[in-house]
Amino acid sequence: MRETPIMGRGANQTPAGARRLTRRRAIRIIAAAAGLPLMIAAVRATAPSAQMFRWRGEVLDEDAELTLWHADAALCRRTFLRVRAEIARYERIFSLYQPDSEISRLNAAGALSRPAPELRALIEESQRFGVMSGGAFDISVQPLWRLYEGHFWSHAHIVPDIVGRAREVARELVDFRRIETGARRIAFAREGMGITLNSVAQGFITDAIADMLRNEGFETAVVDLGEFRTLGRHPDGHPWRIGIRDARAMSEVDRVIELDDTALAVSGGYGTTFEPTGHFNHIFDPQTGASANQLADAAVIGPRATVATALAVAICVVGEERAHALLEACPGTRALVTRSDGTAVAIGRS
Repeated sequence: MRETPIMGRGANQTPAGARRLTRRRAIRIIAAAAGLPLMIAAVRATAPSAQMFRWRGEVLDEDAELTLWHADAALCRRTFLRVRAEIARYERIFSLYQPDSEISRLNAAGALSRPAPELRALIEESQRFGVMSGGAFDISVQPLWRLYEGHFWSHAHIVPDIVGRAREVARELVDFRRIETGARRIAFAREGMGITLNSVAQGFITDAIADMLRNEGFETAVVDLGEFRTLGRHPDGHPWRIGIRDARAMSEVDRVIELDDTALAVSGGYGTTFEPTGHFNHIFDPQTGASANQLADAAVIGPRATVATALAVAICVVGEERAHALLEACPGTRALVTRSDGTAVAIGRS
């Protein structure tokens, strides 16, 4: 989703004519004030020769942008080329939209030999989040996506009792503990299982690129690769200020979050809905198979985008009361959650 498990094309192909809002389009992180560009403060250069360099593209079917502040234009160009190559490599591992990616082959066959270390590492980290969240975060919800997709978007396979069938699918096929991981093989314990790493993989890629930039000497940057992570502060000396659109009125900004060398992830069911009311959406409760609707969305701020993403998804599932315990288990994290009535509350230490 933003995490949520977020779905897209490929294994999650949206039928022609069906409306799908990608997370980046629907939960777009925008300027802190309407009508202003993303980086809202005018740049007051700390060094006369330094300037902003931007790259725009896509990561796992979501709009992406990388902003660097540096004096060496040639270095930035080389860095953008390396970033593009790394993104392409990660997509060959994590993308549900590429039929020959590692995760697509794993879902199709139920097992994968000689997995990439990154795939194994992210599955194992996701399983740890699953344990920590009491099962609220579960990457094995892909069968629920297939069920809802078939019910709402396919005219050929309509499920009479979608709620009851979702409960059965959750009981039979959704359980992150039934994913066997090893250096030589990853396999599902039951036929019909499947995983999605879309949201948490975006956080993983965001962290990987941010770490790469820091290792290469970049001190000021904004990495927006499905999730946000900033290096340092805005060149004017203030934190980067990011505005988040109102979950009920997507043309309006209702929250402004300052990021100072940290990450931001936002999850909300409105990112992909299966029908006009939004009651059936892509954030699933792994225990019941139903869509999670306790909160409109959850924005999590923390040191790492991967952790922030998993927390945002889990908080959407467990709700406001249990969010405190999840955040306490992850040092340095806090959240701003929006209730279904539109009111917002901050959770955790700022």
